[in-house]
Parts: sequence; C-alpha cells; structure tokens
Amino acid sequence: MKVADFDFFVPKELIAKRPLKERDNSKLLVLHRDDMVEHRKFSDLPAYLDPGDMLLMNNTKVFPARLTGYKKTGGLLEILLIREKKDNVWEVLSKGGYTGKLKISEELHAVLEDGKTASFEYSGDFMDIIWKCGNMPLPPYIRRLPDTSDKERYQTVYAKKEGSIAAPTAGLHFTERLLKEIISKGIVVRELTLHVGVGTFRLIRSECAEEHSMEPEYFDIERNLISEMEKTKSAGNRIVAVGTTTTRAIEGFISGTGKVTAQNGRLQGKTDIFIYPGYRFKIVDSLITNFHLPRSTPLMLVSALCGWEKLRKSYEEAMRAKYRFFSYGDAMLIL
Repeated sequence: MKVADFDFFVPKELIAKRPLKERDNSKLLVLHRDDMVEHRKFSDLPAYLDPGDMLLMNNTKVFPARLTGYKKTGGLLEILLIREKKDNVWEVLSKGGYTGKLKISEELHAVLEDGKTASFEYSGDFMDIIWKCGNMPLPPYIRRLPDTSDKERYQTVYAKKEGSIAAPTAGLHFTERLLKEIISKGIVVRELTLHVGVGTFRLIRSECAEEHSMEPEYFDIERNLISEMEKTKSAGNRIVAVGTTTTRAIEGFISGTGKVTAQNGRLQGKTDIFIYPGYRFKIVDSLITNFHLPRSTPLMLVSALCGWEKLRKSYEEAMRAKYRFFSYGDAMLIL
C-alpha cells in the first residue's frame, strides 16, 4: 500500500492556529457509510447517539513537555520530553545532538547526551517544576509559540492521568454541559488511558505502509470495561470511540499487540498497533475524529474504518466548506 496515495494539499489558511472560544461550537462533518454527508455543529452530537450506545474516550492529560534552557555557551536549546527511562532520566528530542549541561530554571538543570537523553537535577517535585517552566507541546504546523492559555485548551475537559506529549484532539470539542446532555440521554460514557507519544504524530517515512513501525504507547484499561463493551455490542448498540488514540488503545489490546499485565482490576501495557486499510475492527463501530495530516498514521486509521475514497471526498468537501484542520480544528463523526 503506497503511502503517497494518502497525500493531499491543505491550504494554510485552513490550518487552525488557535481553538474556538466555545469548544462545542466547532463544525461537525457527519460521514455516513452510504456516502451521505451532513454539516452540523459539534453540539449536535447527541442527536446521532442512541440510548445504550457507549462513548469511549481517552482521559490522558498532556503535560508541558517542551522545555527551553541555556547551554554553557549562552545559546538557547529546546528539548521535548518523550518518556522517563528511569528515575530522573528522560528520552528527549532536540536539534543538534548537544552533549553538556542545560540550565532550564533556577530549580531545574539537565545534562544532555547527544541531544537524546537528559539527566535532571532539581529540588522539589519534578512535575510541579515542569508545570511552572515548561510549555505545552503544540504541533509544529500550528506555527506559533505556546502560551498560558494552551495549558487549558490543549487539554480535554475530562483529562485526568498525566503522561501525554500530544492531546487526544477529538476530545477537545467536548464541554461539561455536552457530556451531561449525552449521559442524560442514556448514552454510557466510559474512559480508558493511552498516553500519546511520538508514535501517534510521527509521519510515515517509508514508501509502503506495511514497512512502517509504530512506537509503543502505554495504555491502561479497566478490566470490567471489556465485558461491558461486549454486552453493549451484543445488545445491538454501538461503541463510539472518541479519537484515534482511544481506538488504538482498545483495538490494540483486543488484537493482542504488546505485553499486558493485569493487576488491581486494571489491564496495563503498551501497544504498537498500526491500523491502516484492510484492518478489521473488533470493537469500535463509529468514530469521532479531527481532520488529520496527509500521510499520517491517524489518517490511515480513519481510512481503515470508512475507506480512503470516502474519506478523501469528505476532506475535499470540508475544504470547500472552510472547515478548520488538524489539532485545534473541526471534527468528523463517522457512522
């Protein structure tokens, strides 16, 4: 499967740089399997959900993983925290392969090795310091520096478990009011966790999709959720996933990718599942998602659910209707 077939052009004026003032005021393109397309508002979502359906969402919380510090020479260097390898030692992304000390703040210093590993020295609570001096890791295509407001808006209203370096963006459109309306209609709302890492947003470099390998990402699922989803489907109701990360977590577990441990009623592990056209979904019936980057793994996942030709035509229609694209952009519902 040629990755180049999943390429397309997005006018720069359609790439959202900031979120809308009201989260659920985003546009919602509803794509039906019979090719019918509707243009609605995200606040209209409850009209497409039936009592007994399950809305499944990722409750991960983004932390301000983007740090800037001074090298010994006085030059600035930005690093992105990826994951903790062991106590106070993190895998990082940075430019230039720098080795040496980095002063991030009075409370926080790091020693870098080849720009890939950072050993931290600090006094106090590490995450408290990161929230003080770090910035939210906005995607590079947003083309602006993150500000204080992003610490709230590049975050879902139901974010709980800290650990992501990118937001599960389909969830950014929900408000507390909208969730209450959904629950009051008899829709079951459940959560799981997948900490979004570089695997989700790293573009595919290989010529063929089959040659691409995903970076493993950590997930945490309540054990009882599995049987509850099976009962939902047996009763003829749908599992509606909020976002590609939610989909990867549950489909990855069900497909048996990665090592899983079961303790205290929870299923924890890592998944490196790569979902692209030809994949047969085992749990997810419908999907709420944003408009994704060309040649990206989330785009291929969505294509696997509805078909690339349908998705491509819906993207073209969304562009004609001036939908806003990517992380802070508008949403789709695939039924």
